[in-house]
Amino acid sequence: MKNILPSLPLVLLFSVLVSGQNTQKIDSLQKVLSNQKDSSRLKTLYHLFTENVRSDRQLAKPYLDSLLFDAKMSEFQKFLALAFKAEGLYYYYDSDYQQAEKSYGKSISIYKELDLKIQLSRMYNNQGIVLKYLGKLQKSKEHHLNSLKLKEELQLPPTDIAASLVNLGVLEKELGNDELSSDYYLRAEKICIENSLTRGLNLVRGNLAGNFKDAKKYDEALKYYILVYNYHKKNNDYRNIARITNSMGSLYFSLDSLQKAKTLYMEANQLNEKHGIKQMAGLTTRNLGKVAMKEGRFNEALGYFLKASAISQKTGTNTRNVGDYLNISMAYAALGNYKKAYINREIHFRKYDSVFSKEKIEQINDLEIKYQTDKKEAEIALQQEEIKTLNEKVKVDKLTKGLYAGGMASALALFGLSVFGYRQRIKKNRIEREKQEEIYKQEIAYKKKELTSQTLHLVQKNTFIQELMENLQSIKNSPEKFKMEFRRIVMLLKKENASDKDWEVFKTYFSEVHNDFDQKLKTLSPDVSEKEIRLAAFLRMNLTTKEIAATLNVLPDSILKSKYRLKKKLGLDKGNDLSSFLNSL
Repeated sequence: MKNILPSLPLVLLFSVLVSGQNTQKIDSLQKVLSNQKDSSRLKTLYHLFTENVRSDRQLAKPYLDSLLFDAKMSEFQKFLALAFKAEGLYYYYDSDYQQAEKSYGKSISIYKELDLKIQLSRMYNNQGIVLKYLGKLQKSKEHHLNSLKLKEELQLPPTDIAASLVNLGVLEKELGNDELSSDYYLRAEKICIENSLTRGLNLVRGNLAGNFKDAKKYDEALKYYILVYNYHKKNNDYRNIARITNSMGSLYFSLDSLQKAKTLYMEANQLNEKHGIKQMAGLTTRNLGKVAMKEGRFNEALGYFLKASAISQKTGTNTRNVGDYLNISMAYAALGNYKKAYINREIHFRKYDSVFSKEKIEQINDLEIKYQTDKKEAEIALQQEEIKTLNEKVKVDKLTKGLYAGGMASALALFGLSVFGYRQRIKKNRIEREKQEEIYKQEIAYKKKELTSQTLHLVQKNTFIQELMENLQSIKNSPEKFKMEFRRIVMLLKKENASDKDWEVFKTYFSEVHNDFDQKLKTLSPDVSEKEIRLAAFLRMNLTTKEIAATLNVLPDSILKSKYRLKKKLGLDKGNDLSSFLNSL
């Protein structure tokens, strides 16, 4: 079953999320506040704000206002930066990402001017999260990589390193780089386990569960979701309870358990509305629309999609808003309003290109290469410094050689050999790193290909056509309505119909990613047809029978028969799975 519901990853905010509200601690802070002045008062105001902001933003707001006022009146620039950080955090929890970006930007500027690198590294992390929601993906990655680089150089605590790793994993997931996303998550998970970071571990595993689900490892995903849900429930962390509940709903939707999915989505939506989690409310509303569409309640689905789109626009969640217009288009098409369906579909593709265009994705992926290259160059520089130290030691030993004649001569000879061997190892390692770097660049180049987007284009295109055809059939018995709509619908169908050109574009990208796939098939069975190669390619892309049927404009039964004939031509017996065999080529 192909997963068509994007689940929202759990964004890891180790550096900005504080522990649950501690009433006793708040009371003690309030008691000392009245007698404090200057920097001590500013610190207490900040702590009172962070203790309240996650659970009750309205309660936190007076502390933020006092902090901003006092910081602006004081001579301490670093506390002004801290106040802007708090302001950005407030807007983040209010899902006002445009304002959060501005406040975080002010904080970053001051920390840069004061050269406070620890604080700057954490602010880069916060700003990277906000930029992702705003659809500024290249800037988001720049900030997260800068954050990670600074934290590694400064050897900051494990919580800081894990925060950047997970947020990079979230971003790579958004970009469709699932393998790289999981790699970042697993590195963060290892850090959390080694350092007993319980909260961080549960946040990481919530993200990993999403990747398991998308890889169709549903049992593993559900196991992680339940563990993480219980942890957040125990700590009354309503924001993350809502996230996990929504994600579990997405899992059941993927399994076609619509009633379970709907129940979980509604439960998450109630939490979002109760606690004012606006951005998450947009996601659960959108997912309820997906359920309504699948159940044939098209008017209800349209209402959900329009509401979700309004929330996305209000909060500035541009990456989520891209898909809203496609959902709206599909709902209008199902209701027979083809004009609005086409308009919204055009808006979708325009917005998709503005956020996820080929050129932008290439630039973003190049940032990863540059970061890895810089990191390796730093390692090489460190090794060269070690060699220099060794050489200096050799010179010192040579100066004292006369004092150690005989035995020392042989010792120096051995030392010289060890230095030579060490240099050779360094040279060998450098060559090996360069080879690995070249391999990595080639892998990135492959990922730059538009294979996945082209596949999605084919599926969406023909699904849209099928729905148009079904609605055309439904108005056939109404002559007056038929005359008005017929010509426009036919023209639309001709314009949208999947052509051989679409297939050729898809085939070009596919062959570049999956080396000589068609030739391998022809070697196994010389009489395999072009249509069968096309079918095999779609199976290799893990499309379902229903999706392939929609793409090729045939009935699902026809695809099943074609799969049987292809399996026979390839000489596979009954026990061999065709999709697994094609994935092994």
